[in-house]
Amino acid sequence: MFDFSPSRWLPRGRAIASQLGRYAVAGLALTLGNAASYWALTDLGGVAPMASLALTSSVFLVVGYVTHARFTFRSGNDDDHWSVRAVRFLLVRLLGLGLNQLFVLLLVERLGGPTWWPIIPMVFVTPLIIFGLLRTFVYRSVDPAERR
Repeated sequence: MFDFSPSRWLPRGRAIASQLGRYAVAGLALTLGNAASYWALTDLGGVAPMASLALTSSVFLVVGYVTHARFTFRSGNDDDHWSVRAVRFLLVRLLGLGLNQLFVLLLVERLGGPTWWPIIPMVFVTPLIIFGLLRTFVYRSVDPAERR
């Protein structure tokens, strides 16, 4: 049946908390870098908001893949070939880009708000969704304690 003993769920909780902490550090740096680059290209460079976000996200896609593979989820599932993880990562990040583009579309294009408005959900909404997807879909069974 279900094992609710602390010896079963404490290691998993620690693993999740550890990954979440690393994700908070790396993800915040990546998210703020992407958001700042988006804003700079849009406001200072005169690039259209949707194009600016697509451009900056493509750069941060590569940086994010390496960062999350080597730091955030460093004890990732070695059962998957790197190319499988890369495709899954790309799919998750495309979903994140689509979500962020939706924020830009609604808040800037439709409501006519300033270009910084979408940065708020980009920082507080998208990363939470992405963490869950990265943890369950890309870097499955990421801690030896969870493989029991």
